[in-house]
Formats: sequence, C-alpha cells, structure tokens
Amino acid sequence: MSSILEKQQRIVDEFEKFNSWESKYKYIIDLGKKLTEMPAEHKNENNKVKGCQSQVWLHAELTQDKKIHFSADSDALIVKGLIALLMQVYDLGAPAEILKAPPHFINQIDLGSHLSPSRANGLNAMIKQIMNYARVFEMMAQANN
Repeated sequence: MSSILEKQQRIVDEFEKFNSWESKYKYIIDLGKKLTEMPAEHKNENNKVKGCQSQVWLHAELTQDKKIHFSADSDALIVKGLIALLMQVYDLGAPAEILKAPPHFINQIDLGSHLSPSRANGLNAMIKQIMNYARVFEMMAQANN
C-alpha cells in the first residue's frame, strides 16, 4: 500500500496535467461525484464538521489492522470533491502515519489560494477533524499497550 506521502505526490502529479483552474475545479467536482456513499446513519450531529459553511460529515472507525477508515459527505459538490481529495490521502492510513503527514499537497497544487475564504476555512476544519480522529485513535492504541 502506498504511503501518505506517495498518495499526496500522486495528487500533485495529477493536478500538473491541468492547464487551468477551471479544469482543476471540474476534476475536483468529478472526484466528489465518485466519492463512496456515506452510510445514512453516519450523517448525524456527532459527525458534522464544525467550521464549514456547507454541511459536512466525517466519520472514522479503526479497522482490524489498526488503520482508520473514513467516510464523508457534503451537501456542496466542490466541498464533496475536497473531501474526496482528503480521503485519497488519509483513508486507511495508520493513526501515527496520518499525524506525521500534514497535507502538503494543498500548497503544492496552490489549492488554498483558489478557494474562497469560507471554503478554505472549511477545508482546514476537515483536516483538523481528520487529525483529531488520528490523535484519538493513536492515544487509544498507546493506552492498550
């Protein structure tokens, strides 16, 4: 399985193929449309990401092999695409690996400067929530050892 850093590099490489931000946005929206459906029972208040203008849900659970499986959804297509990018990077990552791998690809593809301030805040809130889940699962693992 690829490391988180390798997954981030694949995204950077993919974005280099596009010559305009319009085509990059279309790609992000298409990723959102292909995002695996989030189970309805996970779309609840506990899984809502605070700090997002759109409705965003992010659920995490630890698999038997101690990886974090994320599921996510949003009511906004572009946000759903941003979530899909984050899922490509962090889904099925080990908690310690996630914590050591901030999403550098966002700056490398210059995504932050092409989002509205509210969308950028929402993206940061999603990243913070992913890192919070990883921190909690890592602390649980340490407590069990």
